[in-house]
Amino acid sequence: MSTSSLPLFDETPAESHRLAFEQWLDGQRASGSLRQPASVQVYRDMWGAFAAWCLGQSPAVTLASLDLQDLQAFQAARFGRKSSDLSLSPRHALKLVRLIDRVLRHHAAETDMPPNTAASDWLESHPEVRYAESAHADPLPEFLSVAEARHLITFLSNARPRPGLSAARRDAHAAFTWQELRNRTAVALQLGGGLTPGDVRALTLASPVSRGGRVRDRPWKVAVPGDGNSLARETPIASWAGELLQHWLQVRREAAIEGTFLFPSTRAGKPWGKESQYKCAKAVLEDAGLDSNEGGSFRLRHTFALRQLRRGFEPEMVARWLGVEPEVMDRYKRVVTTPIDVV
Repeated sequence: MSTSSLPLFDETPAESHRLAFEQWLDGQRASGSLRQPASVQVYRDMWGAFAAWCLGQSPAVTLASLDLQDLQAFQAARFGRKSSDLSLSPRHALKLVRLIDRVLRHHAAETDMPPNTAASDWLESHPEVRYAESAHADPLPEFLSVAEARHLITFLSNARPRPGLSAARRDAHAAFTWQELRNRTAVALQLGGGLTPGDVRALTLASPVSRGGRVRDRPWKVAVPGDGNSLARETPIASWAGELLQHWLQVRREAAIEGTFLFPSTRAGKPWGKESQYKCAKAVLEDAGLDSNEGGSFRLRHTFALRQLRRGFEPEMVARWLGVEPEVMDRYKRVVTTPIDVV
């Protein structure tokens, strides 16, 4: 019996890890992408080492629960060892995390579920690994054009009151459900504040900061909690994003939504899950007529970073806002010195 005919649900974590890899491997063989037995064994050994670490955790790390902190812990447990102990050099780490990403995406397609993007997100935040095999270790980041960014800002802002417009457009926000407003506000903070998906989910009601701002009660920055990979930080948000956040806070109060998370999943205050947020962000960008690009989160973040640099802020300051090391900003400098416009 082929692996493709095996059940996809109710497996143990060990069986799920094994089956996901074998199904990916079958697909590679069928397409002719992987033929050499030696190459197959290399991938099998790499996946086996990763799966063994996952299953050795308490609780075991599953394909669905794997997140950035798990990958960081896995890397930390293996960096610095001798090659005989399967040391994860940047090149080896790149190959392994790419394999994890491909298996996860293949598994998602097989089960008709949104992909777990933890591996690709981890690579995005670790350029020293992501570009380990690149001829140039600092390629240009992807970002929204001026037209795309302006269009998205207008689209997102339609979810709040718009004084001064015609009656139909001024009151259009009234048709939005609280979930739709939450989704647009969350995307607004990614574009207008450079936040990651994990940052957005971690925000609490104490995160918006309006004190000291130019407009009373309008948030002008957000306090992002630390997560073990980065320290707690404050980052400014664009005025249009602050207006949308202010409206969301009002609607959240009026709807009597419970809990302390700024963007909960339910009225009872349940945390917003990774898969749910992924689908919501993807839908917002698609509704805006933009390529969702797996949720588009990092294009939005890159656009924010480039905009701040174009406005003259020092790279070290922008790095603090993003929660990254200063050297990460080198990849943005090449864009800033070109005639490319960033809104």
